[in-house]
Amino acid sequence: MSRTWIIVTEEKPVAALAAAARALGKTVAAVVVGPRALADAAALAGPDEVTWIDAGQDRGVEAFAAPVAGLIAGDAPKAVLAGASPESRVLAGRVAATMSASLVPGVLSLSMAEDRIVMDRSGLDGRVIETLEAAGPVVAIYAGDDIPAATERSGAGAAVTPLVAEGVADIVIEKTEPAAGADAGITKAQVVVSVGRGLRKKEDLSIIRDLASAVGGEIGCSMPVADDLGWVEKDRYVGRSGQHIAPRLYIAVGIQGAPQHLEGIRGARIVVGINNDPEAPIFKASDYGIVGDLYEVVPALLTALCN
Repeated sequence: MSRTWIIVTEEKPVAALAAAARALGKTVAAVVVGPRALADAAALAGPDEVTWIDAGQDRGVEAFAAPVAGLIAGDAPKAVLAGASPESRVLAGRVAATMSASLVPGVLSLSMAEDRIVMDRSGLDGRVIETLEAAGPVVAIYAGDDIPAATERSGAGAAVTPLVAEGVADIVIEKTEPAAGADAGITKAQVVVSVGRGLRKKEDLSIIRDLASAVGGEIGCSMPVADDLGWVEKDRYVGRSGQHIAPRLYIAVGIQGAPQHLEGIRGARIVVGINNDPEAPIFKASDYGIVGDLYEVVPALLTALCN
C-alpha cells in the first residue's frame, strides 16, 4: 500500500491521526498547514514525513485547499485521515473531491483486511457503531480517542520539508472577533446543561431551559442538535469541533456520549448523565448517572429543585 496521509491544522490530534494511519501502512506522511511551530510539533508526534505549508498571519487555512489536495492526490494514496476541526474538514473535502474519494465522517478506527480498508464509524450521535469496508480511496474524518502525550514519539522526529504552495485561493483574514453569542456564557459558565438527540422536538427545549435556570446554568447541546436540527445555536454545541468547556457541573440530558462530544467536556469537574440507555457511553464519563426517560427525570428534578 502507498503512503497513508494525514492532514494537520492543529496540534492536539496529530498523534492519534498518525497512530490510526499506521494501521493502514508502513509509511505515514503528514501535510501541515500553519506556523512552523505546528510542523515541528507534528514531526514529534508520529509521522515519518512532514510537509509544511506556511499559512502566514493573514491567510485562512481554507486558502490552501487546492495545493494540499494537489500534493496528496499526486501521491494517489488509498487513505487520507483528517481531524474534526472545521479547518481540517475543509481541506479533507477538497482532497476527497480531487481524488474522487469517499469522504467518511465519525471514523473511530481503521484497519486493513487484505486489500480493503475497514472502518468503524460512530453513527446516530454515538448510539450505533457501523463497520464499513472500502477498496479506496477514502478520506476519513477521525473521531476516535486522542493519544496521551506520554505515548507520543520523542527524539528528533521526522524531517520537516517546507513547500511553497501554488494555487492559493485569494482568501485573506480581515479581522478576528467573537461570533455572535460566543460570549453568551457557555465557555465560562460554572454550570452547563446540554441536550442531545433524546429530545423529541424543538418545543421541548423549554424543559431544558427550565432545568438550566433552576441550577443557574447555561444551555449547551451535542453537535446534531445544532448542526443537523438547528434547534440550538451552533456556538453552543459542545465537542471536539465545537466548544471545549470546563464547568464545575455538566449535566448531559439525552446525550449518548460520542467521543467527539466527550472531548469537549474533559475539563468538567462533575458530570451527570441522564439517558434511557444504561449502556450509553456518557455514563462511562459521568460521576453520577440517571437511567431513565428525560421526560420523566427532568420534571422530577425540577420539582425537587424548586420546592
